[in-house]
Amino acid sequence: MLRRPRDARGQTAGSKARDARSSGVGTRDVGGRGGKVVLETERLVLREMVPGDFDALCRTLQDAEAMYAYEGAFSDAEVRAWLDRQLYRDDGIGLWAVELKEMGKFIGQCGLTWQDFDGGRVMEVGYLFERTFWHNGYATEAARACLDHAFDVLGADEVFSIIRDTNEASLAVAHRNGMRQCGALVKHYRGVRMPHLVLSVTRVERDGVY
Repeated sequence: MLRRPRDARGQTAGSKARDARSSGVGTRDVGGRGGKVVLETERLVLREMVPGDFDALCRTLQDAEAMYAYEGAFSDAEVRAWLDRQLYRDDGIGLWAVELKEMGKFIGQCGLTWQDFDGGRVMEVGYLFERTFWHNGYATEAARACLDHAFDVLGADEVFSIIRDTNEASLAVAHRNGMRQCGALVKHYRGVRMPHLVLSVTRVERDGVY
């Protein structure tokens, strides 16, 4: 059965905290500028993006293999536009930089954004990592932290992921975090028709997974 998407706007914050994934309060020095830490996990720090992240972001967005779900590598202008969308958000969420805690190295992005689905607006957790750091569990770890933040801090009842149907790696991450398919849609990008699967997990379902 298709579950109706829910908008978390205006809801009260959840009361349950996760010991292993906590909200951050500091900043990290990136290219001479601090990016506010949003979340921390055992191995990772998720922080707000800063202009100095451009070169690091290019390592992922200009890697054709990493970007196969987007039909190829981005140009410099496309990377800049992608980064700018995260720099000038005013809704308190976004795709955050993911760093290895011990090294302070930028390895990808993970975060929460609003997406349109089934006539409404839903909160999505999304993730995109440098290919060098695939197969280490980082995407699952970061996505779980974002799910906890959505449920326990932002008060969401349900969180979604909208993933291209050929993107088996991202689908596997969603399944490991308790998400199940609840719908489908088609996007058109670069002249290509792209079927996507819509997956979601509720707060109650999350509590039974991890």
